[in-house]
Amino acid sequence: MMAAMLNLLTDIAGVSVGHCTDLTLGSGVTAVIFEPPAVAAVHIGGGAPGSRDTALLDLDATVQRIDAITLSGGSTFGLDAAGGVQAMLREAGRGQIFGGMPIPLAPQAILFDLANGGDKDWGRFSPYRQMGYDAALAARPGAFALGSVGAGTGATTPLVKGGIGSASAIASSGHIVSALVAVNAVGSPLIGDGPHFWAAPFEQDKEFGGLGLPQSFDLRPRLKGAVTATTIGMVVTDATLTKAECRRLALMADDGLARAILPAHAPNDGDTVFAAATGEKPGGSLVELGHLAGIVMARAIARGVYEATALPYPNALRSWKDKYQGE
Repeated sequence: MMAAMLNLLTDIAGVSVGHCTDLTLGSGVTAVIFEPPAVAAVHIGGGAPGSRDTALLDLDATVQRIDAITLSGGSTFGLDAAGGVQAMLREAGRGQIFGGMPIPLAPQAILFDLANGGDKDWGRFSPYRQMGYDAALAARPGAFALGSVGAGTGATTPLVKGGIGSASAIASSGHIVSALVAVNAVGSPLIGDGPHFWAAPFEQDKEFGGLGLPQSFDLRPRLKGAVTATTIGMVVTDATLTKAECRRLALMADDGLARAILPAHAPNDGDTVFAAATGEKPGGSLVELGHLAGIVMARAIARGVYEATALPYPNALRSWKDKYQGE
């Protein structure tokens, strides 16, 4: 019997999620751990991405499975976080054998959150390696926090605070497709000046307010400005997929990003979508799985914004709930 769905990435068996959140820094790290390792690929659609070990996910690379995916704030400083995730996994005895040594693989994407008002004067070395370790150590199956936590701590959008979102769906074959995303977008997830979400047609059970669509649409872009930004995330399924099929799943999930944020894939963002398959269940249609991947990605983006809270700084960007509900 299938367990009750949480509408989270961890609806996939064998997937754990952990956050490390630093509200003084205004940044954080999210670690997603696979047990056992998962087949994975990546699609990078933004014009200014920052990543680590994503080349090993290329279709012509021989590595097939990874142990974790790391999402972090901090721009390129945040690339230290994957080293912390690796350290925790190595201590746990995880890793694939290369040259007689187990090496955990935890590919990473980063977002730019250096201009959000937090204290970034961290001294000689950035704190992200330790934060990656702590996020991996905190990873658990089951429920996890959304909003201004982990890699979404310092995330923003043009009009309101961004954050970590997640959503899941079940295919007609019984396979589960889930998404997790840190929303730090150059474009806006809101139609016009809000409060309606571009992702409204896909909403389930009022998961981001239940407002539906407005009566008219203002298509003029709302942009964050000259600072760089990035929306980074992943879709995961319990289906059995090849690396090439995971790549297709990532591409189709990226369609959901473009439906939920307008504009997406801008010159100064680094929009990046990973896809992973745990292989728990055989069969299933890649067309349907990809269709659901786009939908859960769009829903997760809206949830990340809806659940976010403002950072505790003077003049911090307001949250969606503060701006439109007065909470």
